[in-house]
Amino acid sequence: MSSKQEFVELLAAVRAGDQDAATKLVQGYEAQIRRVVRIRLTDPHLRRQLDSVDICQSVLGDFFQRATGGQFDLATPQQLMALLVTMAKNRLLQYVENQQAARRDIRRLIQSSVDDLALTGGDETPSQIAASRELNELLRERFDPETLWITEQRIAGRSWADLAREKQTTPDGLRMRWTRALERVAEELKTAGIADA
Repeated sequence: MSSKQEFVELLAAVRAGDQDAATKLVQGYEAQIRRVVRIRLTDPHLRRQLDSVDICQSVLGDFFQRATGGQFDLATPQQLMALLVTMAKNRLLQYVENQQAARRDIRRLIQSSVDDLALTGGDETPSQIAASRELNELLRERFDPETLWITEQRIAGRSWADLAREKQTTPDGLRMRWTRALERVAEELKTAGIADA
C-alpha cells in the first residue's frame, strides 16, 4: 500500500465484499496484529490455551463484518493499523477477564459430554471403549476453552451460523479456528506418541 489512493481503493473493495482485497488486507496486517498479541500474551497458562492466530482471526473477522456494514471511516493505513491493534488488545483483555472471572480450569469445563463424541463404531470391545475414554480425556486436557465450548455446542445441535453470531464472527471463520485447534491437538498427540493422527 504505497499511496493513500491505493489504500482508499483497497478499503472500498473490502467494503464491497471483494475477497481478493480482503486477502490482501490480511496479508498486509496479520503479522503485525499477531506480534502485538504475542507481546502481551505473557502468561504461560494463557499461551497454552490461546494462540495469536485465534485473536487475529477473531479481530479480522469482526473488522470485515463491520467494515462491510460501513462502520469504519479510515483514511490511512496507520489509522487501520491503530484500529486493528486496539481491537486485538481489547479482544485479548476480554478473554483474560473472562478466564479470571470464571476461574476456569480446562479440566473442569467439560465433565463428561466430550465422552459423547463418537470416536469409535458401535461394536466396540471393552479395550476400545477404554481407549476412547482415555483419548477423550486427553482431548479435554488439551482443548482450549473456546474449542471445548464449540464442541459442546455442536454436540448439542447448534449450527455454525448460530455460534458465529454469538461469537461475532463468520461461520467459516469459526469452523476454521475449530478445525485448526483440532489439528493442533492431533499433532500434539501424534508428537507425544499417543495417537496416530
